[in-house]
Amino acid sequence: MKRFQTILFFALICCNTIIVSAQNITVDDSYTAQQLVENVLVNSSCATVSNYAASGDTTPVGQNSYGYFTNAGGSFPFKEGVLLSTWGANNSKGPYVFYRGDGNDSAWSGDMDLNQAIGIASTNATSLEFDFTPLTNFLSFDYIFASNEYKDESPCQYSDGFAFLIKEKGSPANYQNLAVIPGTTTTVSSINIHPATPLGGCSAVNEIYYNGNNTATSPINYAGQTVVMNAQTNVVAGKTYHIKLVIADDKNQYYDSAVFLKAGSFAPKIDLGPDRLRDNPVCFGESLVIDTKLPASYAYKWFKNNVEIIGETKPFYTVTDTGAYSVEVIFTPATCSATGNINIEYAPKILLTDTTLTQCDDNGDGVTIFDLTKADNIIKNNDASLSPVVYYESLSDAQGKINPIQNPATYTNKLTVPNLFARVTNTFNCANYAQLSLVIANNSIAPQNPVSTCDGDAVQDGLYQFDLNTQVTPQVLTGLPAGMIVEYYLNTTDAVSQKNTLPNIFKNTTANQQIIYAQIVNGADCYGIVPITLVVNTFSPANFQDEAAALCIGSSTTLNVASGYSNYLWNTGETTNSIKVTASGDYSVKVTDVNGCEKTKKFNVTSSGIATITAAKVNDFEGNENSVLIEYTGVGNYEFSLDGLYFQDNPLFTGIAPGNYLAYARDKNGCGLSAPFQIYVLDYPRFFTPNGDGYNDFWKIKNLDLFPDAVISVFNRYGKLLKQLNANSSGWNGTFNNSELPADDYWFHLNFGDGKIIKGHFSLKR
Repeated sequence: MKRFQTILFFALICCNTIIVSAQNITVDDSYTAQQLVENVLVNSSCATVSNYAASGDTTPVGQNSYGYFTNAGGSFPFKEGVLLSTWGANNSKGPYVFYRGDGNDSAWSGDMDLNQAIGIASTNATSLEFDFTPLTNFLSFDYIFASNEYKDESPCQYSDGFAFLIKEKGSPANYQNLAVIPGTTTTVSSINIHPATPLGGCSAVNEIYYNGNNTATSPINYAGQTVVMNAQTNVVAGKTYHIKLVIADDKNQYYDSAVFLKAGSFAPKIDLGPDRLRDNPVCFGESLVIDTKLPASYAYKWFKNNVEIIGETKPFYTVTDTGAYSVEVIFTPATCSATGNINIEYAPKILLTDTTLTQCDDNGDGVTIFDLTKADNIIKNNDASLSPVVYYESLSDAQGKINPIQNPATYTNKLTVPNLFARVTNTFNCANYAQLSLVIANNSIAPQNPVSTCDGDAVQDGLYQFDLNTQVTPQVLTGLPAGMIVEYYLNTTDAVSQKNTLPNIFKNTTANQQIIYAQIVNGADCYGIVPITLVVNTFSPANFQDEAAALCIGSSTTLNVASGYSNYLWNTGETTNSIKVTASGDYSVKVTDVNGCEKTKKFNVTSSGIATITAAKVNDFEGNENSVLIEYTGVGNYEFSLDGLYFQDNPLFTGIAPGNYLAYARDKNGCGLSAPFQIYVLDYPRFFTPNGDGYNDFWKIKNLDLFPDAVISVFNRYGKLLKQLNANSSGWNGTFNNSELPADDYWFHLNFGDGKIIKGHFSLKR
């Protein structure tokens, strides 16, 4: 219903459209099928046509859906030709007014051959058929497909289409459809060629073949059309073919279509093949036969760049260089002639270089492993645009592309095949060949001296690194031609094949001594292979740990290491195995053995001297927890004593009994003993027994006489003062007012007179 309403709408618009006939095509629908074929399409004595037939719309009587069209000076691409349409042929005249009526004949049927060829359910079909016998070997024609389906959403749904059907006359085979998109089998139709259609929601399809939408100034009355299309095929001269040109609507009779066939399309043509231009040139040095594929009985003239090639009268011509070639054929006994042309360019020559590859032989048998790929860039002259090189053992194999060498990077040469052949192609698949000669190196290389180094690790295990470029390469290259390089390998197999190259900084894997192999490389060639002995010397002198030493102030000390080394060097500049130093500091000596290996020993010399005891902190009146902390000055390393006999590292003495002590500090480095320092440790008795036995009969504090201002007050448990004693008193005998006091605990206050007060208690036992 929507399509029908749209038709009515545009029918009203049609009435008001101004027709500018001067630029529109004209159509004559009175031509018969024979006239359309003989006078318009073929119009040549170089082909025989017969058995003509045309079918199409039959209403109204006297008007056909096919006819002859001419270009009345407008923009239409064809000057004249044959028109086949799905409505009255005269409706095809411009300008474009979308709907002109007379295309809605529901009784007008489709075409089964077209249905089969392009896969539609056709209606309103128009066809033109005839038999065709060519004298040439090539058939082609130009056409334009136009349609009102190029409107709104129609290209998304409807596939009005055209077919150029051909087959050998009388053949039961299906027709071949020549009306296809170039290079494909896709048929030409409104659904296969159209722009993006937003209204229908479908994207563009093969839009490069669509010539655009028409307007009110277009020379034909269709919504849009394709560009000029070409249908072509090879045929056999003298053979008769049946041709059927047919167009139809898809599914319904609305929105009509047409095909415009260019006049003279079936004129005789000579097909010499496609042009061979810069994207597909003929290879340098090759020849190309261009052939008419016609009988030798015809008369031929060949031309190069429009100049006749004298003496060339055969149906074919062999081309050897670039040019524009053409042929003129006069068909006999017919009186017609035909021409063909082809443009040919030649690719530039592939420039290759023959070369030689020299390889080392590890055992002198003349057989070794070659890396042929080393010659690739030399052969190709470093031209990256050329293909990878493929190697063969013979030129015939290379030319035939048979038996290529499968392992060019590890090719084992054959004594009977001293030369190989390289095949290289360019981007046009043209080939050229180069020769690769395989040579076994016979250069003499002098035996190499061992290369030694010292084990510089903390662990002397005979494993250490070598800088091969610095320590080995200069020796290897001595006396050899300039420009060579050296590579190193663990074994000769790797050296020959140049696999598993050792790093420049190489740490030996066999302790103390190991043989590696140096390959001298001259460009891509192996100059020679020579073994290299690497030696790692260990040096681990005894008693070589770093030491600390002391130097008594005002004296000297001797630093020394063992004798017997090759060289000595102290950081003081001296070169003997021992030195005498008079100042503290850091000293070191580097010793060297017979192999030149070095070890360094360090000495840290510190000053030392006699200490001075400046004071002592006494913690007394604590019983078993009495302690003495000696305070001192000095730069030595000291030990301490309270009796001059027993010394300890700690200046703190604990558990000290009350008494009179002489403290000493002694330098451990032997620099001497300090002056004695007297120390008193006081404490009070925890009990006394005044029983007249002469032992412990008085309670008193020893050495209290050292503190003349000291006063002791004794109390009973109730705080009653019982006795006061001074520093020189002989002690308390346990009486009060000459009466013996009972056994009990008693308290005292010891006032030193300088603000220090000691309080405690003790027991009287009887």
